[in-house]
Amino acid sequence: MPPFVRNFLFLLALAFFLSNCSDQIPPRILLFSKTEGYRHESIPAARAALRKLCHANGIAVDTTEDAAEFNEKNLRRYNAIVFLCTTGDVLNPTQETDFERYIQAGGGYVGIHSATDTEYGWTWYGGLAGGYFSSHPEQQTATLQVENRNHPATKHLGETWQRYDEWYNFKNLNPNVQVLLSLDESSYKGGTNGANHPASWFHEYDGGRAFYTALGHTIESYTEPDFLKHILGGIRYAIGKKKRLNYTACRTPEIPDPTRFQKTVLAAELTEPMELDILPDGKIIFIERRGAIKLFDPATGLVNIAHKLPVHDEFEDGLMGLALDPQYIDNHWIYLYYSPVGNESVNNLSRFVFRGDSLDRASEKIILQVGVQRQECCHSGGCIEFDAEGYLYLSTGDNTNPFASDGYSPSDERPGRSAWDAQKSSANTNDLRGKILRIKPLPDGGYLCPETNLFAGKNLVCHWPSEGEWPAWALGRPEIYTMGCRNPFRLSFDNRRKLLFWGEVGPDAGEPEKDRGPQGHDEINRAREAGFFGWPYFVGNNKPYHEYNFATRKSEPLYSSTQVINNSPNNTGKRELPPAQPAFIWYPYGNSPEFPLVGTGGRNAMAGPTYYCDEYPVETRFPDYYNEKLIIYDWMRGWMMAVTVDTLGNFSRMEPFAESIKLTRPMDMVIDKNGSLWVLEYGTQWFATNADARLSRIDYVRGNRPPIPEIQAKKTEGAAPFEACFALSNTKDYDGEKLQYELDFGDGTAVLKIAAKHPTARGGVSTLPESEQIRSARKHGNSPRTLDTELDSIVHIYEKPGTYEARLKVTD
Repeated sequence: MPPFVRNFLFLLALAFFLSNCSDQIPPRILLFSKTEGYRHESIPAARAALRKLCHANGIAVDTTEDAAEFNEKNLRRYNAIVFLCTTGDVLNPTQETDFERYIQAGGGYVGIHSATDTEYGWTWYGGLAGGYFSSHPEQQTATLQVENRNHPATKHLGETWQRYDEWYNFKNLNPNVQVLLSLDESSYKGGTNGANHPASWFHEYDGGRAFYTALGHTIESYTEPDFLKHILGGIRYAIGKKKRLNYTACRTPEIPDPTRFQKTVLAAELTEPMELDILPDGKIIFIERRGAIKLFDPATGLVNIAHKLPVHDEFEDGLMGLALDPQYIDNHWIYLYYSPVGNESVNNLSRFVFRGDSLDRASEKIILQVGVQRQECCHSGGCIEFDAEGYLYLSTGDNTNPFASDGYSPSDERPGRSAWDAQKSSANTNDLRGKILRIKPLPDGGYLCPETNLFAGKNLVCHWPSEGEWPAWALGRPEIYTMGCRNPFRLSFDNRRKLLFWGEVGPDAGEPEKDRGPQGHDEINRAREAGFFGWPYFVGNNKPYHEYNFATRKSEPLYSSTQVINNSPNNTGKRELPPAQPAFIWYPYGNSPEFPLVGTGGRNAMAGPTYYCDEYPVETRFPDYYNEKLIIYDWMRGWMMAVTVDTLGNFSRMEPFAESIKLTRPMDMVIDKNGSLWVLEYGTQWFATNADARLSRIDYVRGNRPPIPEIQAKKTEGAAPFEACFALSNTKDYDGEKLQYELDFGDGTAVLKIAAKHPTARGGVSTLPESEQIRSARKHGNSPRTLDTELDSIVHIYEKPGTYEARLKVTD
């Protein structure tokens, strides 16, 4: 072959090779049609029609209803993802994160019809889709105005398009989209968006491209040539220039491995622990409701009682709140909120000197008193927190008996029933109950009420026990920052965003009642500024109660959130109240359509701290994924959630936080200087000393993880000789290493040592061959019969009566 021919063939081969290494790839899309709500009958026809349409136009198609395919490895295969008539909460938090990263890497999104009836609790998705479904009238013919004829989805249309479909009304529309089609509401019945009623749009969003059309409810739609061209044009826009995804452009970090969170129990058998804080020397100070002030010393691992404060501890009263002064290093002041013993029905916010690991009882300076009633329960509140500017926030409950209101609004106005009327407290501008108070303590024992409080009017300096320096409560108590609270039990302040968060324990109604009002909801609330948050007239996102006459048992009209009137005879304050503010997060006993991750069952919402990674060392802090996230938790359900708050302070999304950690009624939490999270756990039984009432620390472990030992006794009491059967099989080691078990039976007999491989085919349960177990048993002086062949049936005989503590140590 002549040399020039060989050179030509070489150049041709090289050109072909380079073309295959370019950034251009054949277009491929994923049709995703999972539903958790209403399921459209048109989905099978739509899948078949779109598959045929795309294949005819050189676009490869995969279809799925398996959300597990929303992982980074799989999503990299696609130029666009089509949400075809999806409904409800179709992705879990990990899948949501991977989809966010896919769009940020340059991926495309197409939403068809009820794609806007999807993922209401994920505002990033709402921004991507362009809005959320609100309602729709009956199916009918309507006229569409073609607003843009230069887009591939509409270039085949005229100025108007008349067709039959189900026409959506929208809420939370993204103002940054470019509208392609809009509905002429005069051409049909039931439109609610007015003159600007978009029906199809496109936009660039967070690094990717998005197209949405509200059309496509009916089966017949997927045989219409104009509609199919409309969808094809949207898909082509979302595919774009077919460039490879660029994951280096992602802003959303990958979700960390939840099994790397490790919980260490440092103290147990506490008696109703309430709040904790960290002293400058690293010791943990915490309080118990019955009056004990305790110290945990990390150096010794011991808990000591620093002081026993005498308190009135009936119902929910007692020692409820604790905070260190921001200048504690210099002044050694701590603040306690408690119910003093005696005949006076008050709760005290007091300052004490705490020095040398002990409380100086004689140093008490009462800063503020909250008048209460002690004849009936419930709702004492009592959380204390400081912000970076030195303002003290104190939460107070409504001090109202909820058990005669059927779980609805407790607003009994009959004579002698003020204890059953929350209008006397939460909705009373001259009462400090059912509020979050904001004051700045002064060195002389007085306090400043800032002018930005709800009723201060100007900066006011107050001293207890005087009534203050304002004219006869002209506007309302100047200490009030937020009012309309039921039981704001745990609060936190985000100093960077200047946002106050608190958990609100809600009422008990299990179902809505048309003549009374909504079912009960717990709330996480957020305040940018002073305001009224609705109780006892509203709950959740301003769901109104009916005004109810407890004497006649007749319902009156619903309360108005914009014109709130407190006409109770128990009200000593203003009659007209500020407009009610809706909750930030809200959920009932049952499923929550807005926040499905919160689950179901008993509820008791709490607000924890906001995590800022740059405040802690890189080696010990939580992963940067949790930067700027608010930690919330539920005392009854035991979960923790990480909530993303956007730059405007609005809810963006929530996801499980440290979900591998099991907590027993988390009561309070604080972050130490290393970025670890300390948690008080109340324990299983109410109003009791609990073995599982604990002080715990949660760390994020990088590198090798310690095993997590667990020991259970199938029976714990009996006559001697007592045969105890222990199970060790729930012990975990996430790194799958060989484990050494050491079981000390606590009766002076030899420690039983077992070496086991982990995990085995038994689903992670470590086991030993029988011969090795028997040899191990003989070596340590036990009869072979006392050790069964598996780690879920280790038998030991206690020969003498007594109380014994068995301990398990596991080493990898």
